[in-house]
Amino acid sequence: MTLESGIRMVSRRQTLRTMAAAAGYAILPHGLAIADVPWEPSKDDELFLEDLERQGCLFFWEQASEKTGQILDRARNDLPDGARDRRRMASIASTGFGLTALCIAAHRGYLPRAHVLERVRTTLDWHLNHFPEVHGFFYHFTDVETGERSPGSELSSIDSSILMCGVLTARAYFEDARIQSLAQQIYERVDWPWMLNGGKAFSMGWQPDSGFLDARWEHYCELMMIDLLAIGSPTHPVRPESWNNFSRSVIHYGGFSYIGGNDPLFTHQYSQAWFDFRGKRDAYADYFTNSVTATQAHKAFCLSIPKWYSEDYWGVTSSDYPGGYTAWGGPPAIGPLDGTVVPSAAAGSLAFLPADCLSVLRAMRSKWGKQAWGRYGFVDAFHPGNNWYDKDVLGIDQGISVLMAENLRSGLVWSTFMQNPESERAMQRAGFRIEGQPG
Repeated sequence: MTLESGIRMVSRRQTLRTMAAAAGYAILPHGLAIADVPWEPSKDDELFLEDLERQGCLFFWEQASEKTGQILDRARNDLPDGARDRRRMASIASTGFGLTALCIAAHRGYLPRAHVLERVRTTLDWHLNHFPEVHGFFYHFTDVETGERSPGSELSSIDSSILMCGVLTARAYFEDARIQSLAQQIYERVDWPWMLNGGKAFSMGWQPDSGFLDARWEHYCELMMIDLLAIGSPTHPVRPESWNNFSRSVIHYGGFSYIGGNDPLFTHQYSQAWFDFRGKRDAYADYFTNSVTATQAHKAFCLSIPKWYSEDYWGVTSSDYPGGYTAWGGPPAIGPLDGTVVPSAAAGSLAFLPADCLSVLRAMRSKWGKQAWGRYGFVDAFHPGNNWYDKDVLGIDQGISVLMAENLRSGLVWSTFMQNPESERAMQRAGFRIEGQPG
């Protein structure tokens, strides 16, 4: 794919904006909590998770610029050892996931720690001192070597937030004064109130020629990280009441009820890759349990279409498909569903529904691994019935898969990210309390 064809999907959220409708506030009933089911990995489970993480981390190492630390938005999954894809479009979200993946790689010994430290220093120095920014926010897509904005790319509030999560994870994980100083400066530079643009909910972005985008983060989805990063900011915070300024509609499907926004499954995963919502609730919900329920409902939705899906083949979230990139999934049915499966749907929910997600992922690799598994793990999406196997992996889909696999195994990303005092402060200001404690 050329840069020009990639730009046709410049803002992945653009495909969701037409589906995002504001809904009234709703409180998730207290009786919907799912009882914890003890899960113990088998030896084969551990071997699979080890492969998924190790090969996923390799993407973030090999498909990055040694000069800038930026990481490609996507790359082929069949490249020769160590080769970088010839495409030059990086994404700041991919880089944010990548900074976190490098912490995992150092922790697991997938890469030499000294090399990882140097790469993280390079990445943070570039983003603080050389990378174009506006009020501390970054453009969604840029040239991997120069940082030049890709044509049409927006200054993105959500993708900048994903980067900040990676920055803060690196600050907490590495006991390195240079890394900690650079990371703190990057985070403290972000002018969160500016992105509100006088409104109650954050704008989705800004364009240099036309100003702020009309679309706002105003219904439950992956936005939780934006609000919490902004509420916890030590330099440019927003009022804690901002946490109340997005709607929380309740979806009912097949006996499941959960807060959702008629969006793909990844919206229940991204913020929870870093912020640890386990055992906590605010005035509205226990969001971890909510994501467990959303994953269960998604599996049930897939299995309700037996001509396509089964216990060994399910999971759809925003991804590639033969026509390009699309937002799809359910419930309710979203996008041009055609029987394609997206491995990151289940992988991104590993920490929510371990047995079910591991079972389907292992089954898919066992049955279709020759076509659907490559240097970096699963391809982004595939449809065996149509003999279609994507050639690419995407940084954001690799990222959520790797991070949630590690959270399932050790809780490393959660425990590291929550060491940042801003993370705990934000959740306290937003009204989170330990489950069972009085409000």
